[in-house]
Amino acid sequence: MLALLLGGFITVAGVMHFVNPSFFDDIVPPWLWTSERFWTYASGVAELVVGPLILWPRTRRIGALAAIVLFVAVYPANVYMVWDWRDRPASEQFIAWARLPFQFLFIWVAWRVAQRNRRTA
Repeated sequence: MLALLLGGFITVAGVMHFVNPSFFDDIVPPWLWTSERFWTYASGVAELVVGPLILWPRTRRIGALAAIVLFVAVYPANVYMVWDWRDRPASEQFIAWARLPFQFLFIWVAWRVAQRNRRTA
């Protein structure tokens, strides 16, 4: 069940990168090379690969491990969002700050999925 929730969440997040790219463009750190839209689409494609890998039992472990890498890779966007939203209303700042620990929760969930899907030799 945990794997299905994680895989579904990541897949939906990937779709949202294409449905509402401007939200994701706004949290891409400006110091990254090329355009914000490039990183929005690249991370969306990564999520559209990783999410289904987790959903499919045969590829679940590799998908969960890839999810950990993905969550670490996008963490700078969450940190940048906190800094960039520092002048917004407190409710929006709360959302930005709340995203930071949730990344660690997602990493832990992905690790649990990977551990539960170890192949025995």
